[in-house]
Amino acid sequence: MVSDTMSNTPIDHARRVATVQQVVTDGGHGCDALLFTDLVDVRWLTGFTGSNGWAVVRADDVILGTDGRYGERALAETVTAGATVHAEPTRPALHERLVVSLRGASQVALDPSTTSQAEWTRLSAEVRLAPVASFVAQQRQIKDDAEIERIAAAAAAADAALIEVEPILRATVDSPVTEADVRNELEYRMRLHGADDRSYDTIVASGPDHAARPHHEATRRTIVDGDTVIIDVGGLVDGYHSDMTRSYVIGEPTAEQQEIYSLVEAAHRAGIDALRAGATAKDVDSASRDLFVEAGYGDWYLHGTGHGVGLVIHESPFHSQSSDEVLAAGNVVTVEPGLYRVGFGGFRIEDLLVVTETGARPLTHTSPRPFPG
Repeated sequence: MVSDTMSNTPIDHARRVATVQQVVTDGGHGCDALLFTDLVDVRWLTGFTGSNGWAVVRADDVILGTDGRYGERALAETVTAGATVHAEPTRPALHERLVVSLRGASQVALDPSTTSQAEWTRLSAEVRLAPVASFVAQQRQIKDDAEIERIAAAAAAADAALIEVEPILRATVDSPVTEADVRNELEYRMRLHGADDRSYDTIVASGPDHAARPHHEATRRTIVDGDTVIIDVGGLVDGYHSDMTRSYVIGEPTAEQQEIYSLVEAAHRAGIDALRAGATAKDVDSASRDLFVEAGYGDWYLHGTGHGVGLVIHESPFHSQSSDEVLAAGNVVTVEPGLYRVGFGGFRIEDLLVVTETGARPLTHTSPRPFPG
């Protein structure tokens, strides 16, 4: 069964190209050409999904360079971007095509974090480069409706899969399953519900040690009565990711398990309540973290409170104490506080939300059901 939330809205690459070309026309950073070598930036801008390529934007053209494996694919994928495509048979030929594409530019903007020092040195011998943070990377933080539809479809696939797998997890006392069994079922069922793939390595962490690891790789460990279990799962649709975490107790919870889960639940709600355009990513982190610190569990919290999600599973903005990023309407972010301790295990609750002017709208909808009944 394919999710009925699948997006049919096309990505408007022509608008994106026009926006970037306006930066060139306006003389942004004193450059008359922008070079993008990060493949995520190239995909966002042009629609090209291959594993090798670059894009040059000038006031009157956008040029995509790739190798011979992707010529026909590039032509098909970049129609709406209006890109001029060059597929070259060798690496030297592709480099020469790049130099030709930049010829006549007085200065070329390139984000140094997206290329190697060797390539920067080689290219700067032939064109004048200016180290400029990627304009596209900044634009990618604000999602349009078509992007949000794709992220929502990925989230719906994960929601549906988890709802179907929860009974398997609950029945483990009578029908034992391993972490890997649960992972495999989730990833299979996400595809049945319309996901192209998993968003990342699905986390199924169980018991007093594995569930104490925020990012654990599922093993053949059998899930048993008394375990805390963390499931972190996301789908991928048309290149866009989703991200969600739910936590469980197998069998009847202890008083300590109930107390810790309730604290995580309160921190999760506080983080969501802090989301709105104009708030800082640090504000969101503090809203969750302060509850843990005040309750005496600050040292059980081992990570930040969330991150942006889009064509990359972890992207700006990042909710942490070191962040000065300001949230904007259209950011798609997670809120995911958790507490972990070896010998106890752990709990994390994570939802994916779209930031609005007045708050946030959830894209993940599976109700947390931590305890039996």
